[in-house]
Amino acid sequence: MKTASELVTAFIRAVEAGDLDTAVSMVTDDVLYDNVPLGPVTGPEAMRRILSGGVSKAAERIEWVVTHQVGEGDVVMNERVDRFLIDGQWLEIPLAGLFVLREGKIAVWRDYFDLASFQRQREAAGLTGPSGS
Repeated sequence: MKTASELVTAFIRAVEAGDLDTAVSMVTDDVLYDNVPLGPVTGPEAMRRILSGGVSKAAERIEWVVTHQVGEGDVVMNERVDRFLIDGQWLEIPLAGLFVLREGKIAVWRDYFDLASFQRQREAAGLTGPSGS
């Protein structure tokens, strides 16, 4: 059995690798995924659509660099830099993430980041269309 922190780390690694089947298997059927400045979605398939679209779809490579992570019981918080390699340049989004587990799966995932900074980087990279990390 993995600790909450180990599960979140495994989840992040699956997303980085583009293994959304594995990532989705780590969340509850009613998972709340909230990119706070963009708004929440509910359910694994809605989460999958966000993760497979937008910046992620355009990226040749994804790295989510966790600089700090703490876990207490079923709650994990981390500070990350989500990086996306697009046309040979990195788009980097510093953020803070909150994960709440229920019965060994992620039930709530919130990412807090500066939307204006994200949009400036998207524009500089020549990306348009729906946002998503």
